Amino acid sequence: MNEPLRQILKRLKFMTPGPAFLGVTDEINSWLSDERAQDGLLTILIQHTSASLTIQENADPDVQADLIDILNDLAPATRQWRHDAEGPDDMPAHVKSMLSGVSVSVPVVRGRMDLGTWQGVYLIEHRERGQKRTLSLCYQGT
Repeated sequence: MNEPLRQILKRLKFMTPGPAFLGVTDEINSWLSDERAQDGLLTILIQHTSASLTIQENADPDVQADLIDILNDLAPATRQWRHDAEGPDDMPAHVKSMLSGVSVSVPVVRGRMDLGTWQGVYLIEHRERGQKRTLSLCYQGT
């Protein structure tokens, strides 16, 4: 007997520490388990324009540090930005968010995100101070 398809929506909130890759894989997989999700597709959106989402290596933290460094090289706070209403880190955060993206879609297999061995889902904080961030999750499947 086939299980009916369903859609489940959820918002997860996180407090970030400042510029960092914050791993959110465990929290998302825990929610999928609580919802008894089986097989489907999960879409995750960060509801902010100065933070972003990525799927990246979860084994060596040097990867994350190097990625923060290159994002800072590409969008430095020291550049003369027109938009600086919220401080010198505001516009660089918008650029970094645009470069790394604000949503990801991940297959779900047997109730867990079907990530590769060395992959994790990360909320990337681009602002200098910690922020309250919200992820909007939409699961569609059995």
